[in-house]
Amino acid sequence: MTAFSSHTHAVSINPANGEAIGHYPYASEAELDAALARAAAGYAQWRRTAVEDRASLILGLASKIRDNAEAMAHMITLEMGKPLPQARGEVEKCAQLCEWYAAQGPGMLSAESTLVENGKARIEYRPLGPILAVMPWNFPVWQVLRGAVPALIAGNTYVLKHAPNVMGSAYLLLDVIKQAGLPEGVFELINVTPDGVSQAIKDPRIAAVTLTGSVRAGMAIGAQAGAALKKCVLELGGSDPFIVLNDANLDEAVKAAVVGRFANTGQVCAAAKRLIVEQGVVDAFTEKFVEATRQLVMGDPLSEKTYLGPMARFDLRDELDEQVQATLAEGATLLLGGRKADGAGNFYEPTVLADVTDQMTSFRQELFGPVASIITARDARHALALANDSEFGLASTIYTQDLELAAQLTEELETGGVFINGVCASDPRVTFGGVKKSGFGRELSHFGVREFCNAQTVWLDRRA
Repeated sequence: MTAFSSHTHAVSINPANGEAIGHYPYASEAELDAALARAAAGYAQWRRTAVEDRASLILGLASKIRDNAEAMAHMITLEMGKPLPQARGEVEKCAQLCEWYAAQGPGMLSAESTLVENGKARIEYRPLGPILAVMPWNFPVWQVLRGAVPALIAGNTYVLKHAPNVMGSAYLLLDVIKQAGLPEGVFELINVTPDGVSQAIKDPRIAAVTLTGSVRAGMAIGAQAGAALKKCVLELGGSDPFIVLNDANLDEAVKAAVVGRFANTGQVCAAAKRLIVEQGVVDAFTEKFVEATRQLVMGDPLSEKTYLGPMARFDLRDELDEQVQATLAEGATLLLGGRKADGAGNFYEPTVLADVTDQMTSFRQELFGPVASIITARDARHALALANDSEFGLASTIYTQDLELAAQLTEELETGGVFINGVCASDPRVTFGGVKKSGFGRELSHFGVREFCNAQTVWLDRRA
């Protein structure tokens, strides 16, 4: 059987030492066809399964995730370099996601009665069908399940195309899902090239598409989904502003900024990438932030003491370094780091850039790695203008003790989420998604369930 391109395998490489972990053959056309057939057949049965029974299976998945937690966390760390304690946190978060949707999901699908002349109209939420999900490497299980679980609760089936460098995590997750007893075809994994993705999008058995990834990938997938007239949800890049005003609690703001920028080695779409600090406290904030960043331990991601692991791929590290060097050439001040670490692995030193302006590379582009840019704002209104001066609009943070002012700024911030005196979070209880080039559509909360539903009007006895 023929693979979709001359490349025959996805290869998983340990970013800490460059050693190959696994080789995963790409699916042939026949294998892709069989997977889509299983997803379609599974959908025919799954949609008829009572939502309470679907929820019960999802609850069982939470238990199986915990049973396999250490193996899953270890695989995440080996494949993409996330420090092991953070990988364990990702896996546990997935178990909690399943528990929350098992409890809350059925109610989100309840019919909604609406006022009409005879009072006999309602809105029902019906599933759409098999959903194709193209997922990234930076949260190998969380990104998958935060989209899959609400879609499955709604009665859809899920066809996962994962990033090639984390296929070990993908196959391990598939095994855990099978352990939980989900029926065949409810969750399918396809290991295909971009040609295979295109074929899947065009296939009539796929009802809709979701992607988490880069703007470039989103534009490509969105265009193909549009050509096929299929609904598409895109969760793309971000260059999130982290605003610190003069009256902020600086110790709390610094603590949050360090976590917001450097967790997962800075490889987070909703990371605090642009630290916009009011001029009255910029010097004090910068001093505290640099010192806190200096204390971060970079090293072996399997060590319990490590906070910063390697970047996931060497090409991503090279791209990040080019962006840093461009920003320095444009006049920014290097306070810490700014170079590839010596030795094996894709390590990049935690970096702090100061005196960044709105025309520099690190302001205008997304820097997907452990680099923080500090920008000085004249006042709160200037901070707002700087925050909105971006092609991205995923999330934002405000640190201030003036909650009335925070509320005013929130009304004008062009982002999908605003976090006041706290770190940005992806949490099932609240919706997640962006505006502008950060994408469209929403994940999580009841929006995540209904995003891939047919909102069907049912009106009884409407006579002419």
